[in-house]
Amino acid sequence: MPQKVAVIIPVFNEEDSLPLVIAEIPDSHVDEIIVVDNGSTDDSSRVASDAGARVVYESRRGYGAACLAGIAAAQEHEILVFLDGDYSDYPEDMESLLLPVLSGEADLVIGTRMMNKDSRRALLPQARFGNWLATRLMRLLFGIRCSDLGPFRVIRRESLLALGMCDRDFGWTVEMQLRAKLAGLRVRELPVRYRQRVGKSKITGTLRGTLMAGYKILLTIGVYRLKPPRLAEGAAQQSPDKD
Repeated sequence: MPQKVAVIIPVFNEEDSLPLVIAEIPDSHVDEIIVVDNGSTDDSSRVASDAGARVVYESRRGYGAACLAGIAAAQEHEILVFLDGDYSDYPEDMESLLLPVLSGEADLVIGTRMMNKDSRRALLPQARFGNWLATRLMRLLFGIRCSDLGPFRVIRRESLLALGMCDRDFGWTVEMQLRAKLAGLRVRELPVRYRQRVGKSKITGTLRGTLMAGYKILLTIGVYRLKPPRLAEGAAQQSPDKD
C-alpha cells in the first residue's frame, strides 16, 4: 500500500518566502502540505492557503510547539517531512531524504548542510559554531555520529510518536536526535543544499535569539546525559494527538 506523506512547515511571519517554498515541493510523493502558523502577524496564513497548503494554528510560540501541532494535524499520514518556511532549504532535495524511509531502510533521515561547501558557507558563523559544538558533545556523551542539527528531516510518524517529543522551542531538533538514539531508531544523514534565507532569521539573526537557542540546545544535551527519559512512559504522556 502507498505510504501517505505530509510536509509540515512551521512558520512565523514568512509571507515572502512561503510561496517559493510550497511551489518547489515535489508532488510525486507528497500527499499534503501542512503549514503551522505560530502566531504570525503578517499574511503567512493567507499566502499558504492560496498556494494550496492546509493551514493550522498554534498560538503558543515556539518551534517545537508548532511542530507538535503539525504532527497532531497529520494523523492520516505515515511519513512526516519537516521543512522550514524561510526558503533556506531546497525543497526539491526532499525526494532523496524520503527514499530511505519509504523503502524501509531508515526510520529517521536528517538533511545535513555540512557536507556541501557552499551550504556550510551559507550558515551564519554563530550557527556553524553552535552546530559544531552540539554535534561534538552528542558524539562524546552519547556516541551519536552526526554532523548537523538541521531542521530538514523525514521520519515515520509512528516512530516519532513513540519518542514522546515534548520540547516546545529551540531544543526540538536535538531532542529528536537524542531520543532517536535512546530508542534505537535507524537514523541516516544525507546531504542537502542550503542558501541564505529570505529575510532575517528570528533566531540566529539576533544576539538574543542566538544565545537562547544555544543555551537551550546545550541544556537539553546536558539534561539527557544526567537523566535519560523513559521513552515508553514519555510517549504515553506526551503524544501530540493528546496534547
